[in-house]
Amino acid sequence: MSKPEDVIKQIRRSEATKVKVAVTDLDGVLRGKVMHVDKFLSAAESGFGFCNVIFGWDSSDQAYDNVEYTGWHTGYPDAKVNLDLSTFRTIPWDQHIPFFLGDFVDDQDRPLAICPRQLLKQILAQAEVAGMYPMVGVEFEWFNFRETPLTLAEKGHARPEPLTPGMFGYSLLRSGYERDFFNALYDQMGEFDIPIEGLHTETGPGVYEAAIAAAEALESADRAVLFKAGAKEIANRFGFTASFMARWNNQLPGCSGHLHQSLRNADNVNLFYDAADPLRMSPIFKSYLAGQMRCLPEILPLFAPTVNSYKRLVEGFWAPTRVTWGRDNRTVCMRVIPGSEKSTRLELRVGGADINPYLAIAAAIAAGLYGIENKLELTEPMTQGSGYLAKNATRLPRNLAEATEAFAKSAIARELFGDKFVDHYAATRMWEWQQYQKSITDWELKRYFEII
Repeated sequence: MSKPEDVIKQIRRSEATKVKVAVTDLDGVLRGKVMHVDKFLSAAESGFGFCNVIFGWDSSDQAYDNVEYTGWHTGYPDAKVNLDLSTFRTIPWDQHIPFFLGDFVDDQDRPLAICPRQLLKQILAQAEVAGMYPMVGVEFEWFNFRETPLTLAEKGHARPEPLTPGMFGYSLLRSGYERDFFNALYDQMGEFDIPIEGLHTETGPGVYEAAIAAAEALESADRAVLFKAGAKEIANRFGFTASFMARWNNQLPGCSGHLHQSLRNADNVNLFYDAADPLRMSPIFKSYLAGQMRCLPEILPLFAPTVNSYKRLVEGFWAPTRVTWGRDNRTVCMRVIPGSEKSTRLELRVGGADINPYLAIAAAIAAGLYGIENKLELTEPMTQGSGYLAKNATRLPRNLAEATEAFAKSAIARELFGDKFVDHYAATRMWEWQQYQKSITDWELKRYFEII
């Protein structure tokens, strides 16, 4: 339904007594509430208040002490959220309750600079002015465990039991062992307007991969956010836990959050495709890719937002460590997939499953547009072999502190995302690093407790 009034009419005609509404914080965590349908109808017209602590605490609800936007110094007032009625869905695993996403605005009803969904909409507006409409498809890998939040807490999150044992990628046998869970994921996500193109086991105990059907970039980001939240809820119904952390075990590969991208014009023509080019790459595609390669080292926290993200970005574990590109090469950072006019696209492989989809997609598109606007020229590709051996390629920052320092100092980041967002987001990532620095890990206890 394209018209807001049609959505409101449907809610009024339905037997719904309550509605779920949600936003995301900077970590991409879905935060929301259940509203009485009468309250929703009022909020749909004039917005509603949502405590601005959502941008003032971390993923563990610990209040930041280093941000200006909100804190004890502000009293944590409400911020206004405007509901986006085009996001209307019903939740198939929760009584088919109507569901909507919203956007934060400031006191003047302007987009809030630090709201992730608003940042993506800002970047997409810039693309539209240039006559370009980004299409994105998101792929997630994630591990599933025979655990609940209670059992994990009782075990101190140590030695969680995977859903299935061993390494068995693309296994119909393994997916059949928990057939009801596997089918519920596929079928109920489709009912939730999150169409899945492919769902299979990956190489690792209890790990699945889902390819979410490509869509216009904002819809794709919405789908990705809701997929992660929905997978957790569906898993919980079966007594399982779905984990999207970037890497949970030092013996196993991490979990990716790959972004497949193309640009379309108003006639839905793929602007990346050029039949005359050996790699089917148009000049626009080449400059777009060059922009991502130029910007990536300075905007990496938008793709690798946690301390754990960098445990995935190590050599030999199916994640890139250097700024490289190549044709259909899964060891490089940016994989060009040449094909037909419909299928030619770019796969950005740096992000993990822990991405905030709004921020990662916004960063990818903004960097690509930067390359087009500045007519950046593309370097030579990795023609064959391992991207880990490209010693002349730029090495990505090795940890969250290094990446955040580069981001905070980056003139490009400030040009693309604005000072308010860069300052706030950099402060939150540095907070994350400082919390890690204070912690004592199992590795340290095992290594030093007795011997040193």
